[in-house]
Amino acid sequence: MPKSNREITIALDCMGGDNAPSSVIAGASKALEREGNLRFLLVGDEDKIIKEVNKSPNLVNHYHIIHTTDIVSSNDTPAYAIRNGKRSSMYLAVQAVKNGEAHAVVSAGNTGALMAISKIVLRTLSGIDRPAICGIVPTLRGKAAMLDMGANIECSATNLMQFAIMGSAFAKIIFQVERPKVGLLNVGSEDIKGSDTIKLASQMIREFRDYINFYGYIEGDGIIDGFVDVIVTDGFSGNIALKTAEGTAKLCREFMKEGFQNSIIAKIGYLLAKASLKKTFSRLDHRNYNGAMLLGLDGIVVKSHGSSDELGNANAILVAKSLASEEINKSVANILEQSFSVEALIE
Repeated sequence: MPKSNREITIALDCMGGDNAPSSVIAGASKALEREGNLRFLLVGDEDKIIKEVNKSPNLVNHYHIIHTTDIVSSNDTPAYAIRNGKRSSMYLAVQAVKNGEAHAVVSAGNTGALMAISKIVLRTLSGIDRPAICGIVPTLRGKAAMLDMGANIECSATNLMQFAIMGSAFAKIIFQVERPKVGLLNVGSEDIKGSDTIKLASQMIREFRDYINFYGYIEGDGIIDGFVDVIVTDGFSGNIALKTAEGTAKLCREFMKEGFQNSIIAKIGYLLAKASLKKTFSRLDHRNYNGAMLLGLDGIVVKSHGSSDELGNANAILVAKSLASEEINKSVANILEQSFSVEALIE
């Protein structure tokens, strides 16, 4: 990820996630070890936050607390969170970005509520109809960005074209690729395959080849091949693909563990291959790819996995830091302005 000497302030929803606030604050400490030019707005119950901060001496002089005891629970609907959560840690953390107190916000809390609150507080970028969840997935050649991962169950061709623009800007910053290759997820690679929506989206993306390096269609197995840097799809397909990939990785790990316990020779083989296996498992560890941006909002919002530990939360914080340092929303806005009018984006 790119580095910048500019100090970046991240608002942390300290009460969001299964392991809050301990894993959130421990994640902030770990992120600060890797990137010294960070400050944090720690939003949540002050007594609980201070108890955890005292375990991480390196956070001294790098944080400010915004106290609240209200939280958005994992069971709250987006509508309920908007109506009743205006004093919650999630809402106040997003509000800090709106007010210019923070460059970005990171939350491991309720995804639907985070999207709804962010849309209400921050609004969308001019020319973008719907925000999308954009995350990072491992591939045989490195990493790829995929969007949407669940925010929009149904998408128009215009939505998918907008996702291609935003995903390109995201990949350019996170992967440091000048012209990221964009693939459109489909049931086949041939031009005749796919729904009318997919075919129209493909045509629209091709019209802007000067701004989008369009690879073409990719199938499900193409997600991990690594031939593209950005995978564009609707939220329904994207979320299923993501969860299937995570489940498959878990299955492979469990099968390998069982295999190495079958005999004495297998256990000896494990000891000989332990270092290589550790490296392989690390590449499959979802914590190393944690941090999905809600792309398309007029502000930087990063979603951390609800079950994240300190390593996962640290990576989400560093994703937010990189996006803020490189001013991703300016990049998206510039592409929109240079490539076509705002009216052309809206059906």
